Amino acid sequence: MHNKTWIADNRIAVVGGRNLGDEYFGASADVNFVDLDFALVGPIVRDASASFDKYWNAETTVPMHTLDPSGVNEEALARARVLLAENATVAESSRYAADVREDEAVQRLVAGDWPMVWTDNFQFVSDDPHRVLMEKGAIERSHVKTLLVPAAENARRSLTLISPYFVPDELGTRILIDATQSGKRVRVLTNSLIANDVAAVHGGYSRYRRQLAEHGIELWELKPLPGSDVHASLFGGSGASLHTKALSVDGERIFVGSYNLDPRSAWLNCEQGIFAESAVLARQLDQIFERQCRGDRAWKVTIQDGDLRWSDGHETFDSDPKADAWRRFQAWITRALRLDAQL
Repeated sequence: MHNKTWIADNRIAVVGGRNLGDEYFGASADVNFVDLDFALVGPIVRDASASFDKYWNAETTVPMHTLDPSGVNEEALARARVLLAENATVAESSRYAADVREDEAVQRLVAGDWPMVWTDNFQFVSDDPHRVLMEKGAIERSHVKTLLVPAAENARRSLTLISPYFVPDELGTRILIDATQSGKRVRVLTNSLIANDVAAVHGGYSRYRRQLAEHGIELWELKPLPGSDVHASLFGGSGASLHTKALSVDGERIFVGSYNLDPRSAWLNCEQGIFAESAVLARQLDQIFERQCRGDRAWKVTIQDGDLRWSDGHETFDSDPKADAWRRFQAWITRALRLDAQL
């Protein structure tokens, strides 16, 4: 289950790609992620609540005490409450809490100054919580993928993609190439090898990178945040990197959710997200994309003299910028073994 939803009083919901942890709120000394969410009001909140209830009551969901009968009891709960109260007291007096209280945007939100964008064309989509029980061939029927693929194929003018773990596979690569060959503009922002906390994913992406660049897809790879040091491992790591998952179609429709453009999201995970028609929101996403693609934040990947090049407007590299030999080896081994289905 890769879904991420917060619902308050069945009236307001936050849906996107953000997990619950310090690193997703800029509060970690070791790792921080660039993320994006929708804050929702209106009928769509009921759709999010219905999805939560479906997962809560699913056959594939079990109570915690089933997994740990001796560790889940009133005594353990009482200990947890004491620990949580102590942690809350410490957190309340932390520098991070003070920064949040003093933040102008937070103060506006608390005061009710919310710049709302309204649309009557929206859809909350989530995968079936029983996917794990389905036959292998049926797992392909990801509800999120079923929505996103036609949206990309039917684009008239442009596609803008943001995905931290970008492994387009043969189908995704064909869709993007077909789009550029029919005159559409396709832009993709993903993590660079040095910014990617999962080196294996970058190995899968690199199998398709040259082909995409050769066919006119505009590629940018995000740098680590200034002053950060991303420590990647084969299947996990730490540092500072992109975590946003979003799609803009024709500057009119937008998707934000948990779905990465990779085989794991399509085949293995349960995912969810919001698809909405709104030129205002699409324009805001384009502004975020363009801000993240500036030279101080990303390298543009192009083909020059038959070879891949990475440039931020000041420096140019002929291989994955700033990545050491160990990180390159981790990406290479995944690419060589063709482990895309697990990425």
